[in-house]
This record gives sequence, C-alpha cells and structure tokens, in this order.
Amino acid sequence: MVPRILKTVAMVVAAVIAYAPFAAVPANATPPNIPSASTALTRLNSLTVAAESHSYTYDRNPFPHWITITGACNTREQVLKRDDTGVVTDSSCAAISGSWYSPYDGATWTAASDVDIDHMVPLAEAWASGAWAWTTSQRQAYANDLGGPELWAVTDNVNQSKGDQDPAEWQPSLSSFRCTYARAWIQVKWYYNLTVDSAEKSSLNTMLGTC
Repeated sequence: MVPRILKTVAMVVAAVIAYAPFAAVPANATPPNIPSASTALTRLNSLTVAAESHSYTYDRNPFPHWITITGACNTREQVLKRDDTGVVTDSSCAAISGSWYSPYDGATWTAASDVDIDHMVPLAEAWASGAWAWTTSQRQAYANDLGGPELWAVTDNVNQSKGDQDPAEWQPSLSSFRCTYARAWIQVKWYYNLTVDSAEKSSLNTMLGTC
C-alpha cells in the first residue's frame, strides 16, 4: 500500500496555497479539520505503533519554513492573522498590533513578539515518526501546513517548554484544552501516516477520555 503521505503531498502543497486568503476567517479561529473525539479515537487506533527511529539524524533545515504564502506574508504571519483579534500589519505583513489567545495556557498577548507558532506535532517528533524518509518538498509542505491543525499561535515560552516532546512527556497546562490537543495531534499523525510509540498512544487515549 502506498503511504498516505505519498498520495496526499500534492494536496497538502495545494492546501498551503488555498488557505492563503484569510480575510474571511474569524478572529481567534482555531486551525481547521480537527476531528471529533470518536473519529480521533478511530484514527489513533489505525496508526502504526512503533518505537521512534533516526532521532540522531534529525536536522531542522530539511523542513524549510516559514515560506511565502501570498504577497509579502509568510506562514507565521498568516497564522498570526488567522488567530488574532484586530491585527494591524505593516507593508511587510508583520503584525504591529493585535491580540492573541494562547489555548495551551489561557494567556492573551498584545505583542506578536510574545507569540510563537507551534507545530502541533513538532518537527523532530515527525522526523522520528517517519518524516526522515520524506523528500524535502514533503517536509516543507508539512512545516507550513495551513490546511490542518498543525500550526498554533501560542505563548512563546510555553512553546519553548514543549520543545520536541510528545503527549507522554508534555501536555498543555490548561487541562480543558487537552481534549482538543489530543484530537489535533492524532489528526496530524494520521493525515501524514506517522507512527506513534506506545507511551504516546496511551497518553493520547487518556487525553481523549477528558472530551
């Protein structure tokens, strides 16, 4: 069977382009295509359970980001526009004012410099779960994916605390968000045909139990 990533990479690249115009997206929007808890559970159970591999060869550079999406706006700036309240941008598309709610910790920020764009499934985690075998263009599509629940605007130091950890090692401090976090994490792993390890799967099952 051809891996799902090989079937869908062209669709993902198209999604990055298709999701470029964010004018119609409401403020504080969440990323699209987060499945229901029941669908997430079904998808979790369909994932291959395997130990992570190739971690020692991980390099961030084979995941090119942030790429230009439209005009002067790159992927980070598009997520800031999608998730803001009343954002104002300059001629280079940089956010100079706005309000961003971080669902991981419940904090609200009014300076874009306080906000990071988190990869729900971190790049190193994706690499060790199968992305080591992808092409650079596939990894670029993954790292800039605006068509699914991979990119989130969150408090910068919370993102740094999370680092490359999976849900067995790190979960949002805002417990009410853990259901959504698990559903989004599972969707990304399922869509890209990535593996899960046994501890990760157990933690995701527990998080889905909070839904």
